[in-house]
Order: sequence, then structure tokens, then C-alpha cells
Amino acid sequence: MIDVQTIRQDFPILEQTVYGKPLIYFDNAATTQKPTCVIDKISTLYRMQNANIHRGVHYLSQMATEAHEQARATIADFVNAPYKDGIIFTRGTTESINLVAQCFAELCQVGDEILVSQMEHHSNIVPWQLAAERFGLEIKVIPIDIDGNILLDQYEKLFSRKTKIVSVAHVSNVLGTINPIKKIVEIAHNHNVPVLVDGAQAVAHLKIDIQSLDADFYAFSGHKVYAPTGIGVLFGKREWLDKFRPYQGGGEMIENVSFDKTTYNVLPYKFEAGTPDFISSVALETALNYLKNTNFEEIIKHEDELLKYVTYKLTQIPDLQIYGQAKQKCGVISFNIKGIHHFDLGTLLDKTGVAIRTGHHCAQPLVEFFHQNGMARASFALYNTTEEIDIFISNLKRCVDILR
Repeated sequence: MIDVQTIRQDFPILEQTVYGKPLIYFDNAATTQKPTCVIDKISTLYRMQNANIHRGVHYLSQMATEAHEQARATIADFVNAPYKDGIIFTRGTTESINLVAQCFAELCQVGDEILVSQMEHHSNIVPWQLAAERFGLEIKVIPIDIDGNILLDQYEKLFSRKTKIVSVAHVSNVLGTINPIKKIVEIAHNHNVPVLVDGAQAVAHLKIDIQSLDADFYAFSGHKVYAPTGIGVLFGKREWLDKFRPYQGGGEMIENVSFDKTTYNVLPYKFEAGTPDFISSVALETALNYLKNTNFEEIIKHEDELLKYVTYKLTQIPDLQIYGQAKQKCGVISFNIKGIHHFDLGTLLDKTGVAIRTGHHCAQPLVEFFHQNGMARASFALYNTTEEIDIFISNLKRCVDILR
């Protein structure tokens, strides 16, 4: 068992009050809060070690370069990537998916097809739409059932000789569904089709094993795993990264430049144009080490208990509907209450110190699948407690009484 009260002391933002009430932060699917070790690491690096990496022979540059590359190795180990030069630093999951979408589409022919699921975040829809419009490709949608499960039999039927890539979320940011990625990859590979996995909602809450999943690409964001905003990761298999032309041009990603021709750097630098953000890469490493040192397996158990507890509590509220009843879920729960607008509910809860998310959660097609224009969503992290859930439920009932 993890000591949640001790963990909470590592997150200074949780000590504040909102409208005179203790902050209860249930919007972790949007972004997680940062532990003191990450905040202190950022401060220390800027105060003592700031330099441009890979560019200088002086001491600070060498130290910064070493720290950045050690972070890459740590991240590769955390997700069990087969090699660290497949770890590309980006600004987040969104940029990672855009990189693959634009580079991969250049390898396709007019009429080729991309498969994405019904439950995708906009960041795993729009990049493919842009690529499809540019290169004359077609997007096909993998259907789900009313419980929020991908229909694997229908998924397999979508494959044709024109199918070139599958792009799917590991965990739904709306439903909390944990998709059967290993099976999804296996089916695709049986058709010689690669798979990109959007792991934004998964990395902080599941033990990720890229080698076991056999995903061709895996993307995630630092800010959803207790690290800063503006840093992300794309893992790609060498066989694909070697085929891709660089997504962006500039410094760092070059080997030689002339006005006649430029040759590109080796992996992973080929895709890391511009000055690398070594502060954020090292802060991400610090966050991942924090999870490992806190006993990640116990964190997963704790968050699963929170989800089961809040699910039971919410089912006791009349006229409340929960969206997403998959057997395998992470700590995300979305709901509506009949006759009450989700925005009004979220706004009123905020006055009680409870932070939740409302709206379509950047997954508008999924929300519309349930015939809704938005939902209320509570999402959990290692520092949340059942006591907070009790307060949330009590305040939720009070809000319902007021709004009716």
C-alpha cells in the first residue's frame, strides 16, 4: 500500500484553498500536478546547469548534454523500449502524432486508408485528416459498443489491401477504457500494417511495455505524467523512422548543410530540429523516477480502488448516467445527470473547491456517439483519496439540489 498522505505532501499545489475550500483536484486526465522534486529539478537546472546541448565543448554544455541523453535512456527503460535511439523528444503527444501522420502519409498512395477508432482524442483525428487531405487518403473509423469497447470483429473486417496504418488510443480520455492494444497490434501486423498508439492517458496509470505490445509507434506527454508541459515522447521502430523524411528542418537534425544539398543526422536527432529542451527532458526523467520510487504497481492498485469507489458512489445518485462501462478501465469517469447541464454542474462544483472537467473533452465524435453535447468528467491520480471522493459526492448532491 502507498502512503497517500505522505505523497500529498510532495505536491505543494494541493495545500491551497479554492473559494475558501480545500482544493480537490479531479482533472488529472487534462494534466497532472507536479511533485516538489520535479519543480526543484527545473529550478536547479536553470540556476546551475543551463546550456545549449550538443553544441558546445565547454563544461556546462557537456553536463547538460549528458543529462539530456541520460533522460532519454531512462525514458526508454521506463516504457521498455527496445533501444533509446527510437525515443524522440517532442512537445507532446499531439506533436508526436503529427510527426508520424505527416511523415507516414508521404509514403502512401492516393486512395490508401488509415484506421482510427471511434473513441479518439482530436489529436489522433485531426492530424490524420490533414494528412488525408494533403495526400488523397481515406480515414475509416473502427466502431465501438455502448459500453465503450472497440468491436474487434468489426475492426478486423475494415482491413483491405489499401489499409496502411492503424492509430488508436491506449486509454480513452473520456471513457477510461483500456483498449486491448496487444490484440489490436497483432491483428494489424497479420495484415502487415503498422500501429501508432496514443499513450497520453496510459503512461501515468499503466505499466507500459512497448516491446510486449509490439507497437510500431508509441506517443505520450510529460504533463500527464507529473512532468512539465511542453515535453513529449515518440517511440518509433527504426524500420519506419529510417524511411521517414524529417518532419521539420533546422539545427540539430542535420549532418551537413550546403546550398546544394543537406544530409540528415542519425536517429533520434533526425527528428529533433532546433534547440532541445533539456530542462524538460530531465524533469520528465525526474517525474518517471518519482513514480518508480513510489512503487508504481501500488499506485495502479490505488487508482483502481478509487475508480471502483467513485463508480459505486455515483451509481447511488438518481438520474445519473455513467458513460463507458468497459471491464478494463483507468481512473476516468464521465457522467451526466438528467435535466442538469454539465457546464452548470462543473461551475457550481468549482465553488466548493472541486475541480472537474466538462464539455466534449477534445473527443467530440465520441461524445456525439452517446447523443450528448458534453459530459462531466472526474479523473484521478496517485495523490487522490477516498475522503476526497466522499466530499465530491456530497458537494455533487448539493449542486444537484440547487440546480433543480
